Amino acid sequence: MSARPPKIYVCLSYRDPKAAIGFLQRAFGFALLLEVPDDQGGVTHAELSLGDDVIMLGGAKQELGWISPLDLPARNATVCCFVEDVDAHHARSVAHGAQIVRPLHDTNYGAREYSVRDPEQQEWHFTSYRPSPS
Repeated sequence: MSARPPKIYVCLSYRDPKAAIGFLQRAFGFALLLEVPDDQGGVTHAELSLGDDVIMLGGAKQELGWISPLDLPARNATVCCFVEDVDAHHARSVAHGAQIVRPLHDTNYGAREYSVRDPEQQEWHFTSYRPSPS
């Protein structure tokens, strides 16, 4: 990871955060940085990295309105991730059972990309495109 801490990062809610962490590691190549258990043997907070970037996740918290996409009628967001080798990443995702929702393709803006859903229906978009803040 770089010395630059992220300024914007996604926080995701899962019914089964332990299973989500395992899937994200196997299928997408995330590395576990921190896992904080709750008092029922689950996960209250976790941090994972993909290259220099970090996501956070934890168990769904109904009282805060933080729920799994399994409890929603539709998706309200997609997590977009830059990867160096989109084709190899796609093959890894497929090998570990990710549900492909947009097949691997080239875009008219010069990117190669695909979209998948994890077991709790969070949608992930992996691309060679990198937005520029300048």
